[in-house]
Formats: sequence, C-alpha cells, structure tokens
Amino acid sequence: MSFADLSDREKLILKALIEYYINTAEPVGSRTLSKKYNIGLSPASIRNIMKDLEEMGYLKHPHASAGRIPTATAYRNYVDYLLTPEKISSDEKSLIDEQIGGEYRAIDVLLEHTCRILSNLSNQLSVTLVSRIEAAVLTRLELIPVGEKKLLVILVVQSGFVKSIILETSVDLSDIALNETAQILNERLCGLTLGEIRRTIGERVKDTQQGDPKLIKLLIEGGDELWDIPDNHHLHFAGTSNLSKQPEFQDPRDVAQVVSLVENKSAIRQLLESAGISEGIAVMIGHDSLAASGEQISVLTSSYNVVGMKGVIGIIGPTRMNYSRLVSLMDYTAKMLSNILTDKS
Repeated sequence: MSFADLSDREKLILKALIEYYINTAEPVGSRTLSKKYNIGLSPASIRNIMKDLEEMGYLKHPHASAGRIPTATAYRNYVDYLLTPEKISSDEKSLIDEQIGGEYRAIDVLLEHTCRILSNLSNQLSVTLVSRIEAAVLTRLELIPVGEKKLLVILVVQSGFVKSIILETSVDLSDIALNETAQILNERLCGLTLGEIRRTIGERVKDTQQGDPKLIKLLIEGGDELWDIPDNHHLHFAGTSNLSKQPEFQDPRDVAQVVSLVENKSAIRQLLESAGISEGIAVMIGHDSLAASGEQISVLTSSYNVVGMKGVIGIIGPTRMNYSRLVSLMDYTAKMLSNILTDKS
C-alpha cells in the first residue's frame, strides 16, 4: 500500500511514533503513544494500527521488545510528506554568521569553518565539498623561485581558493624572466576558467615575444598536474566522533563501518555531487543513499553556488536524526555560504 492510501489515523500514528523514536532512540509501544500524544485513541486501537503499519513495511520489531521502530521506508515518507521544518534559533543563526562570515577567508578555510559549525550544531558527522573546480576562474598567477632550479607556481581563483605546485626547471631563472613571464601569463590567462586554460594555453601564448620561452613551455606541458585541482582535495570532514556516540553505533562493527565510509573519499564525493545536482535540500535515507551501510545511515545535503564553482554541504548520521531541525540548519547554512562566497568573488 502506498503512503497516499494510508488513513489519517495511520499517518498520525506513524508521525508520532517516528518523532518519539527520534527523540529517545527507544522502541515505541502503543501505551507510550497513548500517554504522550493527544491522539484520541485507546492503546488497543493504536496497537492494531501499529500492527497494520508493520505489515505494510513502515515499522519493525528491533528485537523481542513489545515496541516498534521506523523502517527506512517510514523515514522516507515522513521526510517527504509529514515533516514540518523546525526554525533554528536566533543564537544558532548568529553563531553560523559569526563562524563563516566576517573577515575575508579563502574558500578552503570557509569550508573548514562551515564543516565544524555544522558538526557542532547537528551533533553528527558533517562534510563540505567544492566541485566543478575546472570551472573556477583564474584571477592571479605567481611564479616564485624556491631553490636551485625549482619554481613555486601559485594559482588564485575567484572566491580566494589557492593552488600551489613546485615544478622542476632545467635552468636557473632570473627575477626579470620570472616577472615578465608571470605578467604575460596573467594578461592572457586571467579571466579564463582552469578548464579553458588547460585546453587552450598552448594557443593563447604561442605567439608571445615576452617572458622566458623555456618557462612558458614548462607551464604549457604542466597540463593536468598544474591546471587540474582534484575534487577530493576539497572534501572536509568534522565530527566523526559524534557518530560513535549515537546508540545505533555502539557495536564496534558499526563504528568500523562508519570509519570505512569516511575513509572512502571517492564514494563520499560521488554521493555529494549526485545529491548536489538538484537545488535545495536532498535527503537520502538508509539503503537509498549508502547500500553498503544498510539502513542505519542517512545523508542530508544542500548545494551552494559561487561564480565558476558549485559545492555541497552535508550531514551524515543515523536514520534516527532530527530531520525537521537539520533541514532548516542546512538550508540556512547553505544560503549563508552562497551569499558570503558571492560577495567575495
């Protein structure tokens, strides 16, 4: 039976049971619902409805307990149809504004602060990601000698992100050659995306009479190593220990599974990027999000935007997380981050 076919009473019981379980992590019995909520039904009537909901796949017995807990299907329909977003407090908003606003910070630093504040406010594992880096626009290039025949190349893109790499040169370079080369490269490459530069740099600088030709050739041949920025480098985590405090993860095997998940950065990046395609909040529950982790893990994500780039922030936790509060927390944080990055681009 689809969720739309449930009666109003069944939906009411399901919503009350999910919210009680979210708050307590304890299996819920009919007598508890009768006492805690003004449902207007006897424990016997509630018990019959809970039995029907179990048969339809919305509830299950965790063990020999008389109480029941929600399934991933129940959470999915709760988020889609029953959830009422809870407003975050003014103190929480002020804390977010203070932590990720204020003085200028490079994007990596902003993401680290964002990750930390999300973890602290949610008591879950938080993650932030910059994606589509090749669409980032170059604003400045610097060439700095750092040793005998070694050159530090610094790329600065909009929003303050910086990449640096050391290249080996075949000859010693004078300050004049370095300055002239940096000047012509800035004139011809700034304002282009990193992807455009990687694909067309040879054509854009082939006719220049300025700068050192050997150095320019070195930068052209730098290719992917120089002009690509691996997305995994911009994946930040905070609050892994929060998960081990959750009742669901008291079993050492479950903790090991969570640690394994966090260590698999490629899988996390793919998960966040697939979720970040859509605007607004995306909620992936249980096996819908992480098949290898069973039904105990859920992921909330929200995308943020900045010129030339797109990113995702996320919260990873048990399916028993407080969705009504966390969707509001995510929404406010993502909008704040987009505003800050847009202002600083």
